[in-house]
Amino acid sequence: MTEGAALTEHTERVERRHASTGGTAAVRLDAARLRFGDRTLWDGLDLEVAPGEFVAVLGPNGSGKTSLLKVLLGQLALTSGSASVAGVPARTGHPGIGYVPQQKTIDAGVQLRGVDLVGLGVDGHRWGLGLRGRGERKRKIAAAVADVGARDFAHKPLEAMSGGEQQRLRVAQALVGDPSVLLCDEPLLSLDLANQRLVSELIDRRRRAHGTAVLFVTHEINPILPLVDRVLYLVDGKFRIGRPDEVMTSEVLSELYRTEVDVLRVRGRLVVVGTGDAMDALGAAGAGHHLPATNGAHA
Repeated sequence: MTEGAALTEHTERVERRHASTGGTAAVRLDAARLRFGDRTLWDGLDLEVAPGEFVAVLGPNGSGKTSLLKVLLGQLALTSGSASVAGVPARTGHPGIGYVPQQKTIDAGVQLRGVDLVGLGVDGHRWGLGLRGRGERKRKIAAAVADVGARDFAHKPLEAMSGGEQQRLRVAQALVGDPSVLLCDEPLLSLDLANQRLVSELIDRRRRAHGTAVLFVTHEINPILPLVDRVLYLVDGKFRIGRPDEVMTSEVLSELYRTEVDVLRVRGRLVVVGTGDAMDALGAAGAGHHLPATNGAHA
């Protein structure tokens, strides 16, 4: 099956899931505006994410990517407009949301095992109501650990694990409550290519098998490019939404950044190319791997 045919088939599956839920969006933003003081992060943002859809959220530092997730988690209030998850206004403790954070350093001496971390998702200390019964709790944790392939190391202390192992267990923690929406905040940061691929595939497998909608904040689209249905690109109060081949273009990025930007495809990867001020404007929001500095490319 060609890449285009596979994308068409998946898009049709997403549309069927959306229809089967009565058209209720997994995530919906209407005329959303977020402003801090004199600075507007985004305004007039309309976004509807269907069950099972994978949306990448891109943009430079400070463009409002993580703030968007905080709005959906109920941790930030919109300046105007509305935000809902599974048809319910965004609020803290929504049981339908799973959250995968950035890979973080574990402080030495913290005696927290992998299964303990996953268990926090069951007990609802972070994202929802608890499940009663030790037997049910144990079963949920074991199933989530197995789903991410972490049985061999889940009982080790977190500080003794690699970054990839820790992040797999954070995915398990996010999924143990069977969420309808998965919010991922730079979950591949600091991971090597093999673990980037593994974590991305775990998230993709979940959304395909269970119809879980995914909003995936990242600075680097290439590890997830084959998985993405649409891109939301935020830059300096402006945004574009569409398929990767519609948004990740020289014309669109040049318009968003108000400077000349070229987007190239090299061996199935996107490479953002510019010089001087263009690279300063792009910051850490490029799409490809590094080319020699004389070429002005940015990853």
